[in-house]
Amino acid sequence: MLVLSRKTGQGIRIGDAIRIMVVAIDGQFVRIGIEAPPSSKILRDELWNSIAQDNQAAAGAASANAFAQVLRGPAPREGEPEAAG
Repeated sequence: MLVLSRKTGQGIRIGDAIRIMVVAIDGQFVRIGIEAPPSSKILRDELWNSIAQDNQAAAGAASANAFAQVLRGPAPREGEPEAAG
């Protein structure tokens, strides 16, 4: 991790397209401004972690559902009666 000291009004650049500026410092809180292309996804760390956990849970549920579908066999086609098991 790179750790830098910056004062209000100072910033850093990440590549050619991303600029991060220190907008204000108030006690323990720092307000930052981020200039980035619209295609860049910018999320707070805690939100990113929450989304990642939700995605893992959904992937696990999808895998379990897919496995259950394999055990049940293919779904009957529209208009066809279900096969007797």
